Amino acid sequence: MRWSWIRSTAALSLSLTVLLGAVPAVAAESVLFIGNSFTFGAMSPVWKYKADTVTDLNKGGVGGVPALFKAFTRQAGLDYDVSLETVPGQGLDHHLAEKRALIDRSWDHVVMHGYSTLDRAKPGNPALLFATAGEAARMLKARNARANIHLTATWARPDLIYRPGQPWSGKSLAIMTADLRRAYDKAAAAAPEIKSVIPVGDAFQRAVDKGVADGNPYDGISPDQIDLWTYDHYHGSTFGYYLEALMVFGRITGKDPLSLGPRETSAAELGLSPAQATALQQIAHDELAAYRGKGR
Repeated sequence: MRWSWIRSTAALSLSLTVLLGAVPAVAAESVLFIGNSFTFGAMSPVWKYKADTVTDLNKGGVGGVPALFKAFTRQAGLDYDVSLETVPGQGLDHHLAEKRALIDRSWDHVVMHGYSTLDRAKPGNPALLFATAGEAARMLKARNARANIHLTATWARPDLIYRPGQPWSGKSLAIMTADLRRAYDKAAAAAPEIKSVIPVGDAFQRAVDKGVADGNPYDGISPDQIDLWTYDHYHGSTFGYYLEALMVFGRITGKDPLSLGPRETSAAELGLSPAQATALQQIAHDELAAYRGKGR
C-alpha cells in the first residue's frame, strides 16, 4: 500500500513537471535604442559598460546608456530584452537610409533621437527631425501597432554656447535646452505614433538650476558640484549618461528612479558616490514628475 502510494505520487509529480514544462515562458519585452554617441556613451566608461548584457545590432561591443538601463531594470526585478543601433555623429535620417534592415522589426519599446543640433548642416532647424521622427515612428508602428515609441530630447552643449562663433553663442544652456525641447515636442505632436518625449535635456538643466551640476565647465567646476559633460564640453560625462539612463528607466518602466537608492550598483561600479547617485535620481524623479503633470 505504501509503495503504491509512493509510485502514484511520483507519477503525479512527473506529470505535473511535464505539464508545467510544456507551458511556454513569457518573453521579455523588447527595447530598442536608436541614436548616436549621446546614446552609446562616447568618451566615458559608459561606452563599453556591461556590453554583454545588451545586443549591439552593429556588433561594435557597445554597452552605453542601454546597458545602464538594463542594469537598472535588473535591480528593480524587471526583465527587458535590450538592443541598440547607434552610429556616431548621425541623426535619424542616417538610420533610416543605412540601417533600416536592422531596425525595421517588431519592438515593444523604442527610444530614439536625432542629431545634437537637430540638423548638422542647419543647426537649430527642426525640419529634418520632424520628417525623420515621423517616418521612423510610422515604420516601427507598422511592425507592431502596440509599440511604445519615445523621442529623447537631448541636452544643451556648452561648446556651442560659451565659445564664440557658434550657433548658440552668447545665449544660455536654458535657451538651447528650450530650443531642442520645443522641436522634439512638435515632432511628437505631429506624429500620433510617438507616445512621448523623454526630457533628458530638461533634466540636465534642472540639475544645473538645483546646484547639483555646474552649468559652465569652461570656468572650472565648483566644489561639491558635478560636470554633466566630458572634457569636450559636448558629449555627456559618466554623470550625464547616468542621468540620461535614469530618465529612460523611469519613463519606460514607470518606476521611480529614487527606488534604485544610494547603493545602486552601476553608480558604484562607475565611480559615483552614493550622494551623487541619490542627487541624480532625485533630479530624474522631479523632472519625470513635472513632465507627467503636463499630461502627455
